[in-house]
Amino acid sequence: MENGNNGGGEIPEDANEHCPGPQSESAGKTDSCAGCPNQEACATGPKGPDPDLVAIAERMATVKHKILVLSGKGGVGKSTFSAQLAFALAGMDYEVGLLDIDICGPSIPKMFGLEGQSIHQSNFGWSPVSVEENLGVMSIGFMLPNPDEAVIWRGPRKTGLIKQFLKDVYWGELDYLVVDAPPGTSDEHISIVQSLEASGIDGAIIVTTPQQVSLIDVRKEVSFCKKVGLKVLGVVENMSGLQQRLADLQILEVSESGVERDRTEWFMEILREKVPEALDFFSRTEVFDSSMGGAAKMSMEMGIPFLGKIPMDPELCKAAEEGRSCFADKKCAASAPALKRIIEKLVPDRSALASPKSNGA
Repeated sequence: MENGNNGGGEIPEDANEHCPGPQSESAGKTDSCAGCPNQEACATGPKGPDPDLVAIAERMATVKHKILVLSGKGGVGKSTFSAQLAFALAGMDYEVGLLDIDICGPSIPKMFGLEGQSIHQSNFGWSPVSVEENLGVMSIGFMLPNPDEAVIWRGPRKTGLIKQFLKDVYWGELDYLVVDAPPGTSDEHISIVQSLEASGIDGAIIVTTPQQVSLIDVRKEVSFCKKVGLKVLGVVENMSGLQQRLADLQILEVSESGVERDRTEWFMEILREKVPEALDFFSRTEVFDSSMGGAAKMSMEMGIPFLGKIPMDPELCKAAEEGRSCFADKKCAASAPALKRIIEKLVPDRSALASPKSNGA
């Protein structure tokens, strides 16, 4: 993060990747500037504060709390957690916005049931797409003519769109803005931290799965947060074992040759006759290797808060696919209580979670 707090200015579309910005003190002088067609102009041009940062600070002044959701690896359920966190906060009667800055993989529209929606312009700027009266969403997914279209952008163009989201989207008065970031530590992360620095960021929640191959990358994410001065609010261990009711299991008999025979009805009939109360019990299976202590041990070693574990729950997966809150009914019996306990650690008004609204968390 070579340009520190200088504010990079509007980055040309033909700039090299990791461009520090023409207004940065290091403009035209860093290794990433080598060979850039703008190198000489940046090195000799006048320097000054980035006017975009002033506009962003003014726009973000009406947002009380800003929380980034990060992950070291893709596929750990970061966007699912972001969506359910937003649903929960909205269900507690907070005014909530969710900003999706995963430019190349915007899955948030799907997770809110907003596919096919588009962005509207008002006198105040871009209007977030509404989920509930007190919950709005913004994503590049609303700007794509075809949801299957690949977004092949270099760093400067990604940075430009993130800054445009921050200064042009009119959120109004918000209690919470949840920012769903792409995995890793790249241009998008540097851009969002620098852009929000003046208006303040509460911190970052890091989502991981239990196995070491994921935790290795989480350690890098924690290192990134420390380098840029971003507080780590805590680590969430997602997909912490597969957990579901016995009544929802499929029972198979597998022969030595590998032929499968469905014995679910036979098995469930025995349970109904012999131990009917067992049908409400939960089965739990470890999917990922957590023998090294998982995220809890890593958090203790690194001196950062551990927020809790969320089991892999097929019903939560369905809720995400259908774009609904996992708190709206009792279907997500394995995951919803775990999510609720984590959110209670993050939000001061814990009592509100005990009586969720019928249309939200």
